[in-house]
Amino acid sequence: MSEVLRLEGIRRVFKQGGEKIEVLRGVDLSVKGGEIVALLGPSGSGKSTLLHIAGLLEQPTSGTIVIGGQDCSKMGEQERTLTRRHRIGFVYQYHHLLPEFSAIENAAMPLRVRGQDKAEAHRTARQLLEHLGLGHRLDHRPARLSGGEQQRVAIARAVVGRPDLLLADEPTGNLDEKTAETVFAELLGLVRNAGIGALIATHNLDLAQRMDRVVTLHEGLLQAV
Repeated sequence: MSEVLRLEGIRRVFKQGGEKIEVLRGVDLSVKGGEIVALLGPSGSGKSTLLHIAGLLEQPTSGTIVIGGQDCSKMGEQERTLTRRHRIGFVYQYHHLLPEFSAIENAAMPLRVRGQDKAEAHRTARQLLEHLGLGHRLDHRPARLSGGEQQRVAIARAVVGRPDLLLADEPTGNLDEKTAETVFAELLGLVRNAGIGALIATHNLDLAQRMDRVVTLHEGLLQAV
């Protein structure tokens, strides 16, 4: 499979008072289409910062970001927004669903933002939600869904547009063990079936070992496990 993400020499330095804190010290990473990579590291190691940089949500201090063969390092904000919209899906620890919209409206949102017809977008979202066992919850707003159901909707929203790259930050961190296991298995199945490349940050070693490759962020550098 072709490469969907390449990071080269990624550095991120924060200024705190008069001190400079180097969180990332030259990270190199490649993710291929259909490959699922686990990102491990203790709290505060920079996992979320690395995901934000890979997802074009944050600028590195230096380094190169290539997504789907396109160098994104020097892009302006509008180009970055369009690249995120069409090439990247995000799943966070907290679902970040829009409370005033139903499950199907939340899941279809990326397609609607792209300008797709409502009926077509909802048809695609419905198929995904039914696949995830939420066919009977399509019209429910987030407040009426369980934690596991909310995260399934968030996963559907992330993959509905068939992005090249999925970035997930502790996607089952707020769920109980049994629900986390089920939701994670569904996430892996969807990503593999769609041929999406994925970088998933987790503290769960058991979940990490079910992915294709594991890397650890330690003192600002990545190490293969």
